[in-house]
Amino acid sequence: MTNYAIGLDYGTLSVRGVLIEATTGEVLASKTYEYPHGVIEKTLSNTDIKLPDYWCLQHTDDYMNGLKDVVKGLLEQATNQGIKSEDIESLGIDFTCCTVLPVDKDGIPLLKKEHLEKNPHAWVKLWKHHGAQAQADKINHIAKTRNEKWLPYYGGKISSEWLFPKLLQLLEEAPEIYKETAYFIEAGDWLVWQLTGNQKRSKSCAGYKAMYQESLGGYPSNEFFEAVHPNFKNVVEEKIASDMGELGTSAGNVTKEMAEILGLGEKTVVAINNIDAHVCVAATGVTKSNIMLNIIGTSSCDILLTSKNKVIPGIAGLVNQGVVEGLYGYETGQNAVGDIFSWFVETQVPESYVQKAKKEKISIYEYLEKRAENLEPGESGLIALDWWNGNRSTLMNANLTGLVMGMTLQTKPEEMYRALIEATAFGKRMIIENFEKNGIPVDYLVFCGGLPHKNKLLNQIYADVLKKKVAISKELETGAKSAAIFSILANQPNTTLNDVIHQMKLDSYAETYHPRSNDVDTYDQLYAIYSQLVTQFGKNQEMMLSLQSIKKNRRY
Repeated sequence: MTNYAIGLDYGTLSVRGVLIEATTGEVLASKTYEYPHGVIEKTLSNTDIKLPDYWCLQHTDDYMNGLKDVVKGLLEQATNQGIKSEDIESLGIDFTCCTVLPVDKDGIPLLKKEHLEKNPHAWVKLWKHHGAQAQADKINHIAKTRNEKWLPYYGGKISSEWLFPKLLQLLEEAPEIYKETAYFIEAGDWLVWQLTGNQKRSKSCAGYKAMYQESLGGYPSNEFFEAVHPNFKNVVEEKIASDMGELGTSAGNVTKEMAEILGLGEKTVVAINNIDAHVCVAATGVTKSNIMLNIIGTSSCDILLTSKNKVIPGIAGLVNQGVVEGLYGYETGQNAVGDIFSWFVETQVPESYVQKAKKEKISIYEYLEKRAENLEPGESGLIALDWWNGNRSTLMNANLTGLVMGMTLQTKPEEMYRALIEATAFGKRMIIENFEKNGIPVDYLVFCGGLPHKNKLLNQIYADVLKKKVAISKELETGAKSAAIFSILANQPNTTLNDVIHQMKLDSYAETYHPRSNDVDTYDQLYAIYSQLVTQFGKNQEMMLSLQSIKKNRRY
C-alpha cells in the first residue's frame, strides 16, 4: 500500500506545507498560508501600544490557523488525486528557532488570556527578537566569570535570540507574567504538543538554543542560573519540561480532537519538532562531513557536519547529533540577508526604477539584478558591512549595525544593491575562514532557500568571494519536504536518513557555480577592506554602540 507524509515549514512570514509520496519523495500537493499578523515590530496588533526597538513578536493564531488551512488544503488536493486520509501516515514540523512563548499548564498561550492580551511580554517572541541583548550580555559575563564548560560549545558567547535571554527578559521586565508562566516553550514544540497532547521537546532545539549539552549533564546548573538571577535558580525545573525527543523520532499520534479538526487519521505519527534550517539537510542530501549547507532567505543559517568534537570560537553552536545521527553539527549564520535586500528595495530605490521594472514586466529585484550583473567587482568603489540586523557569526552581537562606505553623488542604486550582496558574501567568507583556521575544512557549499533559486548573481558572487564551488539544491520545497522526510523516519524507525536520501535521489543538484579567476583577485582586495571594517567597527564597538545609545535616549 502506498503511504504519504505531510511536512509543514513554519517560516518568518508564512507556513508552507507539502504532501509527498513516502517512497519516491514526489511532491503531490502544496499549500501556503501567509500570517495575517505577520512580524509585529512597531505596534502591538490592534492596539496603540508601541514596542521598543529590536522587538519582534508574533501571534499563535497565525500558527494554528495556518496549520488548519494548510493541512485541509493538502487533504483536498490529495482527495482529488484519489489519496485517502488514512494513507497519510506521518506529519513533520520545522519552525524558526528560537521562537518562544509563555503558556499555562494546559499549553494555552498567555497572550490568549484577556488580562494579558495587551502585554507584549505575553506574546510570542520571534527568533529575531533582539530585545534581550542586555540579558544575553549578563548571561555571557557570568558564564565567562564562572568558566562554564558549556560556553565554548557556543563560540564563547550566546545570542540574544536564544531561549534563556528571552526568558530572563521576561523575569526582569514582567515578573508578574513570568510567575504566571507554567512553561516557556519553542513554538514548534508547542505545535507538536497541540497535535499530540504530549509536551515532548526537541533535543536539537534545546542543544542549539538553550545551552543543553548532554555530555555535560544537560542544561547549565541551578547554581549558574542562581548567579544570573536569584529567582532563576530553578528555572529549568519550573519553566522547562524535561521530556525530550531525538530528531526523526515520534512525539506521538494525532489526538482524536485534532484528527477531527484537520481531517487526518488518529494513527498519524507526528515527528519531533525540527529547526527550520537544520531540517534542510534531508531534502538537500547534505549528510556528510565538511560540506556546508547554507539556507538563505530573510537571514542565513549555515550547517556544517563533522566527525570531530572540536569547540572553536565564533560559532553559534556545536551539538552532537543535533542535525543528523552520528555526526556533530556546527551552526553559524547571518542575522539578515534577504531582509537587507528587502530594506533596500522598500526604502532606497527611486520610483523611476520601479516604473522601468514594470515596463519590462519584471520585479524590481530582477531589474536591479540585471543592472548589477553588468558591473565589475570593485567598479562602484563601494563596500558594506552586513549588520543590518546585528551580527550572529562570528561576533554574536545584535547591537551592531549596517554600514556602506564609498558613496558619492554618482553612486547608483544597482551599485549599492551589488555592494549589499557582496557584503553578505564577505560575511560568509569570514565564517568559513574561522572554521578553516581552526582545523575544520569546508570542501564546498550547498545552497537552498528562496534566494538561491531567484538570484543567480548572488550565487556567482558567493562562489567568487568564497573561492569555492557552490551547488544549488534542486528542491524548491526544501524545508517542508525535509520535515515530511523526518516524519517518515519517525514512522519507520528502522529506516535511516541516508536510505531515504538515496531512494529519493536527493543528492544531485540543479546548478553549480565555480569561482571566476578574473574576479577572485579583486574580491580578495575588497575582502581585506571588509576585514579592516570588521576590526574597526565590530571588535572596537564603541562608535556603533554610542550611536545606539544616543538614538535610544532621544526616542524614549
